[in-house]
Amino acid sequence: MDRNRKAAYQTLIRVIRDHAYVNIEAGRQIDRCKADSPAFTRELVYGTMQHWLYLDYLLEQLVSRGYRKLKPQVNVLLHMGAYQILFMDSVPDYAAVNGCAEMASAVCRPQKGFVNAVLRNLIRKKDTLKQPESEKDTVRALSARYSADPWIVRLWIRQRGEEEAKALLRAQEDAPPLCITVNTRKADAETLKNALERKNFTIQSAEVRGLSDALPVLAVKGSGLMDADEFCDGLFYVQDPASAAAVSALAPQPGNMVIDVCGAPGGKSMAAAIMMNDQGKILTFDYYSQKLSLIRSQAKRLGLSCIEAAQRDALSEPGSLKEQADAVICDVPCTGLGVLRRKPEIRFRKLEDDGKELAKKQIAILNASSELVKPGGRIMYSTCTINRIENEEVIEAFLRQKGSRFQKETERQLLPGLDGTDGFYFCVMRRKTV
Repeated sequence: MDRNRKAAYQTLIRVIRDHAYVNIEAGRQIDRCKADSPAFTRELVYGTMQHWLYLDYLLEQLVSRGYRKLKPQVNVLLHMGAYQILFMDSVPDYAAVNGCAEMASAVCRPQKGFVNAVLRNLIRKKDTLKQPESEKDTVRALSARYSADPWIVRLWIRQRGEEEAKALLRAQEDAPPLCITVNTRKADAETLKNALERKNFTIQSAEVRGLSDALPVLAVKGSGLMDADEFCDGLFYVQDPASAAAVSALAPQPGNMVIDVCGAPGGKSMAAAIMMNDQGKILTFDYYSQKLSLIRSQAKRLGLSCIEAAQRDALSEPGSLKEQADAVICDVPCTGLGVLRRKPEIRFRKLEDDGKELAKKQIAILNASSELVKPGGRIMYSTCTINRIENEEVIEAFLRQKGSRFQKETERQLLPGLDGTDGFYFCVMRRKTV
């Protein structure tokens, strides 16, 4: 059995059936199955997930009845095969069909013939199948074309209009760049760029309006980046420029006391420490204690000693931390609609209330975190979503309650396809001194 396709299948079945996270599960299965072409496996996994609902739309036309009742094993194999046939030019059609049929022999033997027949039928009819654009219902058409659950399409149309919603959906189809933030305590951007280019990586500056020179970000193409000496030596860490721009807007200074209330995996704390020239103190908290080792190991690799990681619930009473922070980073759990291209499993996980219940928790975390800010200090609220309910409306609710103590300074909604970043929102507010 092909180890690469086996790793892809095992990843997809865990994501579809058990709601695993794509990025974590793909790495685990590539190691477990000893895949000899991890790049192929990841392309197959991410591509299949990214186009899942579009493939659904086509496959349903080829199954006369009972499509929605297919077993997960069969469903995954059909989607894997369809993605290879329709999108992977490097894979011959016969190889896509044979690979899925071979896999069916191992995981759902009685349905092997069915899988084989449906995929061969797709090859014959792929140019004549009805396409989503023929649908009269705009939401259904866009949902199928761009593989986003109808609730996401409805939300974006309602909040941003049909044309902008289409642009956002199209942008989420683009492969996301791998971006790195330069550790300017150890290297400058030009030196790092030249060193990586000598190792055959393709490097471009990730230009974002409002991103200070203190946090240069580079977009990198090439494989094996995390094996490079420059990574091991702590010259950079992986971070989308949107996150760097948010920390840049917060502008922590050397000697500051900074608290990161939902810190894992630690990127914003690292950015703050670099801007502070590792002078001062950063308390990086997370609810899950098992994530703290990642924060500590990353700080150690980057040579940053001002970061202290500890377990803490962001909703906790401030205690001895009350009014101690010059700057607070409040990056809250969210629906993640700005990172559909990085986390494709979000595309078809239903949310009936558009994020209203989650917004209640976000407001509570922001309220609790604001108690940590000293007079004259600042707090930065951020999410990786594109949803006014979780973004602008949370800030409006917060300022209705605490507007006598806080004033808004900077607010931005970064958009994929327009700003060259993930979808990301941040708002920096200052606590008044009187």
